[in-house]
Amino acid sequence: MAKIKITQIKSKIGSTDRQKRTLEALGLNKINATVEHEATPQIKGMVVKVQHLVSVEE
Repeated sequence: MAKIKITQIKSKIGSTDRQKRTLEALGLNKINATVEHEATPQIKGMVVKVQHLVSVEE
């Protein structure tokens, strides 16, 4: 399966609790932190929920 690279580009301050927990579940906790995940439907759905806080590379 394809991999995607997710980078946090904005702070989670001011976000909802659910968005903060989603970032933690993705493994992001600081600005400019980058993680690599498989491009599963679950991960893609999580990225959509926090798309204003992250950038994604295929």
